[in-house]
Amino acid sequence: MSLAEYELRPQEKDELLALAKSLRDAEESPGAPEFYGNHWTALERLPPGLRRVLEGVRRSGRNHACLVHGFPLNELEIGPTPLHWDAPESDERARDAEIYLGVCAMAMGEPFTWATLQSGRIIQNILPIAGDEDRQNGYGSDALLEFHTEDGFHPGRCDYLMLLGLRNPDRVPTTVASVWDIELTAGERRILSGRRFHIFPDDEHIRQLEARSPDHPALHEARRMRDHPEPVAVLFGASARPYMRLDRPFMSVVGADRDAERALDRLMEELLRVQRDVVVEQGSLLVVDNYAAAHGRRSFTSRYDGTDRWLKKITVRLSLRQEGVSMPLSGNRVLI
Repeated sequence: MSLAEYELRPQEKDELLALAKSLRDAEESPGAPEFYGNHWTALERLPPGLRRVLEGVRRSGRNHACLVHGFPLNELEIGPTPLHWDAPESDERARDAEIYLGVCAMAMGEPFTWATLQSGRIIQNILPIAGDEDRQNGYGSDALLEFHTEDGFHPGRCDYLMLLGLRNPDRVPTTVASVWDIELTAGERRILSGRRFHIFPDDEHIRQLEARSPDHPALHEARRMRDHPEPVAVLFGASARPYMRLDRPFMSVVGADRDAERALDRLMEELLRVQRDVVVEQGSLLVVDNYAAAHGRRSFTSRYDGTDRWLKKITVRLSLRQEGVSMPLSGNRVLI
């Protein structure tokens, strides 16, 4: 797998601190969609070397992932890992981290989120939650998070997934595997390129709104996509360098298609063969090309004592304009 790495220099860290200071008192936090329309010029103050690395990943298409080390984060200011993604104090304490992530995301494209996740916040918390240990989501821990492309069920899924580490003392790895590294037969590729598969919304796109806003129109849309999925291909685009969409725990084949089932199993075997462990440490930013690579996470034991792994997540699209994808909420960045 082609992983670009970059270490921030001391001068760049100082520039990032100055950028964060200038935006700490902004009326909108980076979790709000309005931040990206009102403060898009902050991208001009991103350290040039960092910006070149990020834009190089976007423009060249050669790297399936990028890892940047050295974002200046203060352990004491961040405070303990929250017990839930909606802990009200966590976002304020981590404001600098969210500013770094939000401005870096603007270098990759257009930040956005789903109305179904974390109350429509653009920047989200990835951390263990008691009771979710065995779930296939960002709040699990005991279960291996299996390979998937982010929101693979949705035609408007992100082009890039970005994760910034606030805390990871146990060095829990994120796993990444590129579709361009796998070896499949021509027949297997042909089957995987046919519309012979269903991908359903993962549980979080329904569970959160059922509990918090059962009348929300996004919940109706998520249920429709769950109950009446469109057949899709797993591999698509150029045959020599295809793109990929999958989420194995939330997939099925169309009908009793044993050939499609076997081809999907072979794809998963190959992704496991070529996978790479990437540790997103405190102050490290991981960018994953969501069309060229799948990602997951190794299992770990959560403690719920304020020291557990804690990442900030943002998703980015190259363009917010796409037929059939509505943008119903403020800032035109919260999608259904």
